[in-house]
Amino acid sequence: MKNLVLVIIASVLSAIISVSAYKYFEEPQGIIIREQIPVRYANFTEDQNLVTPERTFLSSSPTNFTKAAEVVTPAVVNIKATSSAEMDWWSSGYGGSSGSGVIISPDGYIITNNHVVEDGSSLEVTLSDKRSFDATLVGTDPMTDLALLKIESQKLPYLVFGNSDSVMVGEWVLAVGNPFNLESTVTAGIVSAKGRSIDILEGEYKIESFIQTDAAVNPGNSGGALVNTNGELVGINTAIITRSGRYEGYSFAIPANLARKIIYDIKEFGTVQRGMLGVGIDPIDDKLAKDLGLESVEGVHISRINPNSGAYDAGLKRGDVIISINGTKTRTIPELQEKVARFRPGNSVSVEYIRNGKKHKTVVILKNKSNSTSLAGNESLLKDLGFELRDLTRAEKQNLKVDGAYVLSITRGSKIERTNMDPGFIITKINDYDISNVDDVLKILKNASGKIMLEGIYESYPGEYYYAFPI
Repeated sequence: MKNLVLVIIASVLSAIISVSAYKYFEEPQGIIIREQIPVRYANFTEDQNLVTPERTFLSSSPTNFTKAAEVVTPAVVNIKATSSAEMDWWSSGYGGSSGSGVIISPDGYIITNNHVVEDGSSLEVTLSDKRSFDATLVGTDPMTDLALLKIESQKLPYLVFGNSDSVMVGEWVLAVGNPFNLESTVTAGIVSAKGRSIDILEGEYKIESFIQTDAAVNPGNSGGALVNTNGELVGINTAIITRSGRYEGYSFAIPANLARKIIYDIKEFGTVQRGMLGVGIDPIDDKLAKDLGLESVEGVHISRINPNSGAYDAGLKRGDVIISINGTKTRTIPELQEKVARFRPGNSVSVEYIRNGKKHKTVVILKNKSNSTSLAGNESLLKDLGFELRDLTRAEKQNLKVDGAYVLSITRGSKIERTNMDPGFIITKINDYDISNVDDVLKILKNASGKIMLEGIYESYPGEYYYAFPI
């Protein structure tokens, strides 16, 4: 019995000693918890109006940027814009500018800033492997400071668009460009803010909703890539705020989701298709929030509704406060402008707004500046003929009891002017085909030939009027 007790005691002591020794010599191990977030990458040929889901990777870990840098640097190029019309008296050459660009397709499409190329009559692109190409300017958009170039080559390294909506304040990003003519320079920083407006662009339809970072960006970085730690393109580096002319910690990039839509439009149509709500807007401050009974100082206040606009048709009113577009919050004017700018005329968006302290939802069909759903490329036909059209308002349709297209203006010396038509004419038929809106006019005229007969009315004059012209 004593021997059995001794054996048990010895076994217990042996186990205790073994466990203690294992804990002493074994390295402590941490438990890594990864949050799974749905994702889909955006290829260059995708429909830009599809919602890009959230990404899968965890950007804050690891903080080793070598893989991302390895993917990105071959796809970032140097762009030299040379102007033969403008002498540079400080050197023996001609004036011009230089910057960076990002290859976004294997067949040579390159995205950059408009201000990099706007003064250049010839464009030269130098790849990371030192090869040089003459580039063709496909198109530009000064309202977002973007431009699309094309070089003739195949099987080029390129970047895929990431989802800039998924970028979070505080996450790591890399800026890649060619500052001071240094090839493929990579700097790292974090996202400092989103939806920044710094008032550097001009024009009625300018869009400023920048991603702010503290990644070092210097002259020559303009048009370069802002990427996440997965090597996805989340922004186009565009500007810095500085007193010295050099980097001081504030750099700004155009969000990739906006850039992608603008570039697709330029590639497909040669111009940007701007879908508009058709409202005048003001920011929400503390006083206005209290006056409107808002729970927080967020949202965009509607100060004006344009007649016959998408907002007008959807029932929005002056004094409403827009708080989200397609389920994404719009806390500020830049956020609202960026969200709407991703869509074309004819696209519909879900708008959530507050009226009299209560939340409401409506669907707005976006229109262009002429208050029609026509795309810009198609309207060139109307300009060639010499008139500008818009859809009839709801009130006009009810009062006149007709559908049709309203003639806003007529170009002097044009085919339409020679018919003796006056502005204010309402087209109700073309060659006996009924007309409901501007889109109907465009569809018929695009396929028509020979003699065209326009039938319609004037609001202030009785009877029907007819105007004919050849096409």
